[in-house]
Amino acid sequence: MSDTGGREYLAIPGPSVMPDRVLRAMHRPAPNIYEGALHEMTATLIPDLKYVARTEGHAAIYVSNGHGAWEAALANVLNPGDRVLMPATGRFGHGWADMAEGLGVEVEMIDFGHARPLDPNRVEEALLGDRDGRIKAVIATHVDTSSSVRNDMAGLRGAIDAAGHDAILMADCIASMGCDRFEMDAWGVDVAVAGSQKGLMVPPGLAFVFFNDRANATRARVKRVSRYWDWGPRANPEIYYQYFGGTAPTHHLFALREALDMIREEGIEAIWSRHARNARAIWAACETWGQEGPLTLNIRDRAYRSHAVTALRIGLPHGPRLRRWVQEHAGLTLGIGLGMSEPGDEKGEGFFRMGHMGHVNAQMIMGLLGGVEAAFAALDIPRGSGALEAAAAELARVEG
Repeated sequence: MSDTGGREYLAIPGPSVMPDRVLRAMHRPAPNIYEGALHEMTATLIPDLKYVARTEGHAAIYVSNGHGAWEAALANVLNPGDRVLMPATGRFGHGWADMAEGLGVEVEMIDFGHARPLDPNRVEEALLGDRDGRIKAVIATHVDTSSSVRNDMAGLRGAIDAAGHDAILMADCIASMGCDRFEMDAWGVDVAVAGSQKGLMVPPGLAFVFFNDRANATRARVKRVSRYWDWGPRANPEIYYQYFGGTAPTHHLFALREALDMIREEGIEAIWSRHARNARAIWAACETWGQEGPLTLNIRDRAYRSHAVTALRIGLPHGPRLRRWVQEHAGLTLGIGLGMSEPGDEKGEGFFRMGHMGHVNAQMIMGLLGGVEAAFAALDIPRGSGALEAAAAELARVEG
């Protein structure tokens, strides 16, 4: 841990920075879970969650992390023996596929590696080859947190439609929701999953599954869904406890209410713009450093980079030394290279990630980049000059 004084900055891609307003909202006695104000407040969460997801469909809340959202979504639309198509672009695509296999679902994998987006044309080809209609769903990450790739979900829907296939489209938005533009209804996504600990600025522990009427109709062909994962009672509860399959996660709900208030106050379009501007500043700095040094952005094409997380390669021995230096001397924690192994670096320690999701503004971005610049200097790592100036120039381009 850092002994530098001041407030530490956890610049990892989730859990993200929690606003003081959210923390204060949790600092209260336990409420009555059987009637009254808590029940009334919970009902107000649903329309605001759907506002963030950009859907007029349904929303179910689970007391879980993102892995729970994965399983909940799969459990409601698939039977053992069904097949899904997974175009994977990083560790979390493989993780969701593994979850499906654990439920007895067959996975047809198209592995695009961890440095490029999925190709909708290859998805269309795979669906055209599925002549007996065994593929029931196409599941993909909108943003894969490990690789920082942002995939074209509307293009994926276009591929399904072009193939004339009946598969539903399922999107992992755990890293992207509330950060990168996501339009569930407009893009034709049938099921979307998210978690509380990233763009929604709430501690880990809540997960969300959004689904439309088409996906809900698919639920009818599923032979068995456990009482806990069944999204029906959660999305349309007759009794309050059905929202959560048991006791309400009371203080997480207070935090979520405050976070959703903040999102409404800023507006989702403004939030997307802020994340895009902050991301461009980070890219500008990193591209400048890389002109005369070993640093490279994992995703070369800006059009496919996430606005919430940036994965970088700096190689060994620089990666571990850089992360250690900024944590010990700058009070800054960077994300590890998750699932980014390569020959000679099986643990992926030559990679690291910058999280810039949720409650993050321009001065925090400049502090993050300044800490990394100091580490470059202290460790004598080669880099191009003018990175901070390049980032500041991007941040100066404030729309309006």
